[in-house]
Amino acid sequence: MTVRFDVVVVGAGPGGIAAAAVAAESGRRVCLLDDNAAPGGQIWRGFRAETARQHLHGRSFLGWTQRLSRTECEVWNGWQAIEAPSPGRLRLERDSETRDIGFAKLILATGARERFLPFPGWTLQGVMGAGGLQALVKSGLDAKGKRVVLAGSGPLLLAVAAGLTKSGARIAGIYEQAQLGRLAAFGISLLGHPAKLAEGARYRIQTSSAPYRTGCWVVGAKGKGRVEQVIVTDGRKEWTLACDWLGCGFHLVPNLELPQVLGCRITGGYVAVDDLQQSSVPHVACVGELTGVGGVEKALVEGQIAGWAAAGRDAEAHALAPRRKKFERFAMQIDCAFALRPELRGLADAETLVCRCEDVTHAALKERSSWREAKLHTRCGMGACQGRVCGTATEFLFRWERAGMRPPVYPAKVFTLAAEGEPLKAVHGE
Repeated sequence: MTVRFDVVVVGAGPGGIAAAAVAAESGRRVCLLDDNAAPGGQIWRGFRAETARQHLHGRSFLGWTQRLSRTECEVWNGWQAIEAPSPGRLRLERDSETRDIGFAKLILATGARERFLPFPGWTLQGVMGAGGLQALVKSGLDAKGKRVVLAGSGPLLLAVAAGLTKSGARIAGIYEQAQLGRLAAFGISLLGHPAKLAEGARYRIQTSSAPYRTGCWVVGAKGKGRVEQVIVTDGRKEWTLACDWLGCGFHLVPNLELPQVLGCRITGGYVAVDDLQQSSVPHVACVGELTGVGGVEKALVEGQIAGWAAAGRDAEAHALAPRRKKFERFAMQIDCAFALRPELRGLADAETLVCRCEDVTHAALKERSSWREAKLHTRCGMGACQGRVCGTATEFLFRWERAGMRPPVYPAKVFTLAAEGEPLKAVHGE
């Protein structure tokens, strides 16, 4: 029998953990599932109880994971939600297993990923997303002595630089495409978020030996088989830096695939939710980066609101509204400060690959007028990543809109797609 829970939470980052803990503390039967081997998400990746206090955000990691462990919440690691075969049911896959899970309330906390923009040389070995490089180092990649250039846009660049410096890397430069004026205005806005201001200052102090330049961006990478040099510009002149790794990402985009499959309304690139984090689909809530990229504190507050609401404790959820509004404004300020400059649309040359899965060049896509036409004629977006990389790039490069999302959310095995759902085993009291 397929198990049915009162509340299912998809995504075990800060927002998902907070939602699951609060709902479980209220006596609901809760399942928290995630495709990683352990809870934590990107921000808490690799944290361990015995060393967590050495890290920024380590105290909140300890507090929330310990709080979760004291509940009866079931944590399913390594599972991906592939599709929603019927109302109130998700289909999951892990390695060679598949199963369905039923829910009365669903909370989505699927986080965000980096936005990549193609430029000549971006497919060379050693060129990675800044966040991807951070994740690899957290997972054990040896960074000692590596010369690293970090470029792109967003607060993540400084955080990654600080982490790599601590791991023994040599940061050759940090290049932020946003103009100094926008960043200065953003810095002033942080006076209302002193913890955020202190966090940014701490990162910069930790990376003080590395040049940090605004209004600059990478225009190319060169090397024989792997990156050896990076070409940077400020729009007036270019210069070349030697490096072993290039971490380049242009802020974050939410993982909207599962909300789209479920039919959630998307507005301005994020899931539209009400004051209780409820989406346009009944009994489906969304938290964290799905509703706006605003950091760990925003995710924790929204997770608690969704958890309280799922447990029927609306008064507790509404009590968090002022904090939620504060972090909503912060998320909007981030989007404004790190908005992408139009010059980035001209980085790729004719032969630059935009869709790496299907080897589709910029020239081939430039002849098309829409995402649908590009898929039909070039197979752009039809490879293993299902448009997660090239789709967000083409939205910016060509101003295309991607319509909807079809299951499976991730590449899945045939037996998973062919599986017939079993009757749901009821939760207590049904």
